[in-house]
Amino acid sequence: MQKFIKITTGNYLIVHGFDQDNKEIIEEVCVEKPMLKVVAIDRIQSISEKYVLVTSAFGRLLYWEYEESFEELTQQFERYNLLVV
Repeated sequence: MQKFIKITTGNYLIVHGFDQDNKEIIEEVCVEKPMLKVVAIDRIQSISEKYVLVTSAFGRLLYWEYEESFEELTQQFERYNLLVV
């Protein structure tokens, strides 16, 4: 069974790959207002104090800014025994 968490996301970065000089091709996206999402846990690669790093359906990486605190997100993982430290 697939598991999900709730995250309120804002602006984000899309990493499209690399150019001929091996530099990341990054698109910055600004949103009008934050949006509540339910995200599949298996898409999440990492969580920092500023970004949630997820994979997209097209193999790209997305760095979402989020509204919750780092502690609130990690508590969601702990609540469902998904956090191993």
